[in-house]
Amino acid sequence: MKIAFHTPLNRYGDGAPSGDRLMAHQLVTLLEELGHAVEIIPAERSFMREPDPALLAALKDAARGVIAALSERWQAPEARPDLIFTYHCHYRAPDLIGPPLAERFDLPFVVAEASDAQKRFDGPWAEAAALARTAILRADLHLCMTERDREGLSRLIPEPYRLIELSPFLLGVDEVPEHMAARRATDEPVRLIAVAMMRPGNKAACYVFLARTLARIADLPWTLTLIGDGPERPAIEAAFASLPPGRVRFLGRRERTDILSQLAAHDLFVWPGLNEAYGVVYLEAQAAGLPVAALDSGGVPAVVARDRTALLAPHGDEAALSAKIGQLIGDSALRARMGEAARDFARQERNGETACAVLATALSAAVARHGRKAQEVAP
Repeated sequence: MKIAFHTPLNRYGDGAPSGDRLMAHQLVTLLEELGHAVEIIPAERSFMREPDPALLAALKDAARGVIAALSERWQAPEARPDLIFTYHCHYRAPDLIGPPLAERFDLPFVVAEASDAQKRFDGPWAEAAALARTAILRADLHLCMTERDREGLSRLIPEPYRLIELSPFLLGVDEVPEHMAARRATDEPVRLIAVAMMRPGNKAACYVFLARTLARIADLPWTLTLIGDGPERPAIEAAFASLPPGRVRFLGRRERTDILSQLAAHDLFVWPGLNEAYGVVYLEAQAAGLPVAALDSGGVPAVVARDRTALLAPHGDEAALSAKIGQLIGDSALRARMGEAARDFARQERNGETACAVLATALSAAVARHGRKAQEVAP
């Protein structure tokens, strides 16, 4: 098939580092491996950090321009796609392009990683939330990457077959360097690492949460490496300033190959994941052979194997997370056992093979459902 691929959250191929951009590329890679021709819809992102009626109006106007240009080009049957695939759709980044084009050209419409926000229908986000829901309801099929998103969508979409689980995955796992702990002295402090952008919102909150968590176990033998940069870096550095000197180092922004090498040179991945979606970096860390300590929050459970590759503390509980980290610092045999399990989990269970099969099934199901809908409305 010819597939038109749209990414409302971030413009595809813009070069900025983030897990969702990596996942978008991975989805395109799998679609192409399945033999489909993928065309990226040439649109800027529709993301809004705060509710802004003027910005939303501008985004809608820009979307109309993209729709008009594609509609003109797609008048030629040979240029028209067979299906529209949108990755990410929620109230902060509604899909303004996929639903109108799917309607105009009567095309199957698939959405991966959508989330509905009923509580946003009262207040300044109401219009954006309604636009996101329009796309959600229009989709023939949803690929749900976390249980939380699936539960939210199931309240809107009563047909279970329209909601298919697609566990987060990591391509190229064989290229991830493996844990190098065996090459270091056993009396060294345990090396902790976290990787995340230093931007406002959940990311900054997670950094501050981590600083407070580690302050509770400052008496234990550990060091922490932080990889990432952004406008919140001064505030984040201040949050860690109370820890003993020499414990924390900031490496700033690094290229992905260097990040993977740094992961392999550490012992334990620590990132709270407070109220966040799943993170591909959890899979990268596990592929390198690192166990994980995090919160049972947001999408984190979708990218780890609880108690096998990761110790999860209750949502928002600093004391519990510090205890989990302390447990892994103090028990090298547990770290080794969980690290080996983490490596196997990421490399064998989340290497993209299952995702490829799920995608193939989902696309066929979406086309079939769209065909049934057409028959139902036919005179």
